Amino acid sequence: MATTHALAGLALAAAIATVSPAFGTVAAVAAILGGLFPDFDLAAGHRRTLHFPVYYWVLAAPASLVAVFAPSDLTVVLAVFLVAAGLHSVMDLFGCGLEFKPWLGTSDRAVYSHYHGRWLAPRRWIRYDGAPSDLALAAMLAFPALFVFDANATIETAVVVLLLISIGYAALRHPLARLGEWLLARLPASVVAMVPEWIASAGEQRRSDQQRREQ
Repeated sequence: MATTHALAGLALAAAIATVSPAFGTVAAVAAILGGLFPDFDLAAGHRRTLHFPVYYWVLAAPASLVAVFAPSDLTVVLAVFLVAAGLHSVMDLFGCGLEFKPWLGTSDRAVYSHYHGRWLAPRRWIRYDGAPSDLALAAMLAFPALFVFDANATIETAVVVLLLISIGYAALRHPLARLGEWLLARLPASVVAMVPEWIASAGEQRRSDQQRREQ
């Protein structure tokens, strides 16, 4: 889940806040933004356009050194943002493949590596986004932030909201897929043509299944 990635970044921010409380808030904001940023490519080349499992770290390493030896709001924000985005990209490798119903396990595309010039295969340690194991991971990642930022109402509220969204998404993951599939099967072809292929294929599959049942 995107929220799991944001909470992973917040776990990093919690560690920074423990060592340098003055940078806790800016680190938390950067962690949330960096954790969510790669998924802004959802509508165009998802897990490829803004996902860089290698190159984010190439930038994050020197940025982190600068933040350590010349700490400021700017250097800390840049370093945390890049680390959180890199962590997101790598975490996708250990989840499911890119497909509308990832619990089926038919896709061998987890995340695209521009360094390797190919898609990396999913490890499926987390079966799919919104799986019970995904929710459990999100809850574990939220704990450090809830503990460290307990005096910061804004950040603590953000953590709680992310957790609530995670719970809601996990509860509705399968029904949402069925609803999306139903809608795609009924949308005009001109509209479906604008939908990313990995999503549009679900509607095509449903139409094929319906045609087979009618024969």
